[in-house]
Amino acid sequence: MEVRAATPDDQEAVMEIAERSLEASYTLSPQTIEGTVHQWYDEAEYTEKVDREDMLFLLAEHEGEAVAFTETVIHDDETGADLLWLHVHPDYRGEGIGSDLFDAVRDRLHDRDITQLRGRVLSMNEVGNTFYKQRGFEKVGEGEVEIDGSPYTEALYLEAEPEGLEPRTTDDGQTVYIDHDDVDEGSAGPFHVVYVDEAREEKYGYHCGKCDSLANAMDAMGRIECGECGNSRKPTRWDAAYM
Repeated sequence: MEVRAATPDDQEAVMEIAERSLEASYTLSPQTIEGTVHQWYDEAEYTEKVDREDMLFLLAEHEGEAVAFTETVIHDDETGADLLWLHVHPDYRGEGIGSDLFDAVRDRLHDRDITQLRGRVLSMNEVGNTFYKQRGFEKVGEGEVEIDGSPYTEALYLEAEPEGLEPRTTDDGQTVYIDHDDVDEGSAGPFHVVYVDEAREEKYGYHCGKCDSLANAMDAMGRIECGECGNSRKPTRWDAAYM
């Protein structure tokens, strides 16, 4: 996969990706999606966006074909930015393209000494919200975006401050370390990876943030389930279906 800055010549590809992505991710009417895509990415609007100094518009290509893009606006003080949209064509989801493109956005921002990234995703998009939570972001509020003339609620996410390792003594007297920076979102609370050493070289298991218990195992599909309270994490293959 190659990531590059979008150009005016990519306008038709961007419209196609946005339309297909919205169809796959949201329960919006075809008329609403079509109107929104034309409102945001018609030739004049799109060209203005890719030429703006305060806009980071990245395009991902797979074997020469445009398959995903991000739209990020940089704050006036140039210390932070808002990731407005991350769209992956449905035919290319599940290959890690969205995650790689997200990382590319952060790298480009860091190159410009922009360290704070705020994510915006429609509240109705469950998988999109999970995407941010699994990357250590916390919901900090809500906003509103207009789509084809109607208001929709957005969830706002900021990267949580690192909490580091928390030592914990098991029932058999062993000291293990809960990594609060390595979080997986569960059905009723977060899961944290637990290590047997401070160097994070050997895993012990998982810590359930719902009931504060240890030793939750992961099966071959990547599913985690707490034996104490039933908190569970869906298989990783399900997570990969979006990004």
